[in-house]
Amino acid sequence: MTVEELYEMRDRERERLARLRERIYCCSAAGCLSCGSESVRRALAAEIEARGLKGQVEVCGSGCMGLCSRGPLVRTQSDGAIYAQLTPDEALWLLSEDPAERRRLEAKRLDLNDPFFTRQLKIVLANSGYIDPESVHDYVAMGGYQALAKVLTEMTPEEVIEEIKASGLRGRGGAGYPTGLKWELVRRQPGDIKYVICNADEGDPGAFMDRSVLEGDPHRVLEGMAIAAYAVGAQQGYIYVRGEYGLAIQRLQLAIRQAERERLLGNRIFETTFGFRVDLRIGAGAFVCGEETALIASIEGKRGTPRQRPPYPPERGLWGKPTLINNVETFANVPPIIMNGARWFASIGTETSKGTKVFALAGAVRNTGLVEVPMGTPLRTILFEIGGGVPEGRQFKAAQTGGPSGGCIPAELLDVPVDYESLAAIGSIMGSGGLIVLDDSSSMVDVARFFMEFCMDESCGKCIPCRAGTVQMHEILCRFSRREATRQDLELLEELCVLLKETSLCGLGQTAPNPVMSTLRYFRHEYEARLTDREGGAQ
Repeated sequence: MTVEELYEMRDRERERLARLRERIYCCSAAGCLSCGSESVRRALAAEIEARGLKGQVEVCGSGCMGLCSRGPLVRTQSDGAIYAQLTPDEALWLLSEDPAERRRLEAKRLDLNDPFFTRQLKIVLANSGYIDPESVHDYVAMGGYQALAKVLTEMTPEEVIEEIKASGLRGRGGAGYPTGLKWELVRRQPGDIKYVICNADEGDPGAFMDRSVLEGDPHRVLEGMAIAAYAVGAQQGYIYVRGEYGLAIQRLQLAIRQAERERLLGNRIFETTFGFRVDLRIGAGAFVCGEETALIASIEGKRGTPRQRPPYPPERGLWGKPTLINNVETFANVPPIIMNGARWFASIGTETSKGTKVFALAGAVRNTGLVEVPMGTPLRTILFEIGGGVPEGRQFKAAQTGGPSGGCIPAELLDVPVDYESLAAIGSIMGSGGLIVLDDSSSMVDVARFFMEFCMDESCGKCIPCRAGTVQMHEILCRFSRREATRQDLELLEELCVLLKETSLCGLGQTAPNPVMSTLRYFRHEYEARLTDREGGAQ
C-alpha cells in the first residue's frame, strides 16, 4: 500500500459512513458481552434486515465505552447518545418511527454531562466505542496508520525518538521509565537483528486496561509497535498476551491478518525499505511473566523465570539481541503523539508525569469500569466524581492502586494527585492502572493477606527471599486474621517486608511487601487490635 492508497481508503470509508442514516455501536468488550450485548446486536441486525434498512442503518460491535457497571451499552452515531442496560426488545426502539417508543428510550439514555464523562480525557481510549475493532477500514477512517505513514516518509528514526522523548511519555506498565530514553538505548545497540515486544501479560487482580485496549482498538497497538520498530531498527515484533484473554487474542489475530492483507505490516510498508512483522505469543497465566526477563524466557520457550539484570533487555534481550519492551498502553499513546506533536502531549498532566492514564475502577464504587484521566488528577476526583462514590451508604476506607505491587491509600490522602511521584511518596505505585475501592466493611489485614497469598502463589521460586519470604509473611498474616498473632509476629512481619524489598531478584518479590507496608503505615491499629499480647488482653 502507498500513502496515497491509505488516504483513498480513509476517504472511501468516511464517505460510506456519511451515507448511512444511522450507525449503531453495541459494546462488544468482554464486560458488555457478559451482560448480553451480542444478543442485542443480533436482534438489531435481524430487524434491520427485516425492515429493508440495509445501506441506511448499520449495526456493529465496538470497544469498551467505559461504564461497565451499566452494560450492555449501545451508542448511536447520529447524536452520540449512549443507552444503558438495553434488552434486545428495547434496542429495537432505536429503529422505530413511533415517537412513543422513542420517548421510552429516554429512561435508558445516559447523561453525557455527568462527571463520569466530562472529567475524563481520552487519548488511549479515543477510538473505543467509536469504531468496529474488527475492521481495519474503521480504524483507517479515524486516521489510523497515518502516524506510521508520517514517520516512514517524513521522519528519520532519530527524529521519531526525539519526538517521543520530548513528549515526556513514560512506560505505562508500572515502572514509569522514560519511553524515548528506552527507545534510544535500543537504537544505539549494534547489530542488524533487534526485537520489539508488547507486554500484554496483564495479571493484577481487578485490572483490565490492556485487555480493553486490545479488544477495542487492536490496530492502534500494532501501529505503535511498527513506529517503535522503525525508530529502534527492528524488523520483528511479538505481542505476549495472557491465555485468559481469549477475545483480545481473537481480535489481535484478525487485526494482524487485516494489516498484512493491506500491506500495513510485512515488507516494504508504504513502498519504503522498512518491513515489520508481528506474531503473537500466548502466556499460560503466570503473573511473574509480566516481568520483562521472565517474559523473554517464556517467548524463547523456557520456563518463565526472571534473570539477574544487568544486562538489561535493550542490550541483551530476546535470543540475546537488543530488545525493546513496552506495554499495551505505552504503544497506544505513540500514534497520537506523532500526529499531534510532542508539545501537545507534554501539555497534559504534570511536570514529571505527562499525558493521561487509563484506570480500571473496581470494588466498592458506583461506576465500575474503564476511565482515562490526565496525570495529576486528584484521587478524590476519580473516585467520587467519575466513580460516583461508595454505594449502599457505606463509607470510603481506602483505595488500592498498583495491584499486588501497590499500596492502600487512606481517606485522609484522597486529595493526592495521581502521578508517579505523588503515589510513590505515600507508599503506593501507579502500577499498570488497577484501582480497587474499599469501604468500611473491609479489613485491611485481610486485604494485605489476600495480596500476599497472590504473590506467594505466583512466585516462580527462583530466589529464596521471594519463595520463602512470601510464605512466611502469609503465615503471619493468617495468624493476624485468626487473632493469634503476637507483638513478636508484628516485628517479624516488618523485618520481612524490608528483607523481601531489598533482596528479591525481581519486581514481584521486591514489591510484594507494598500492600503490607502501606496497611501497616496507615492502618496499624487494625493489626494491633488483633494481637493476643496487646495491652488489655485478646479481643
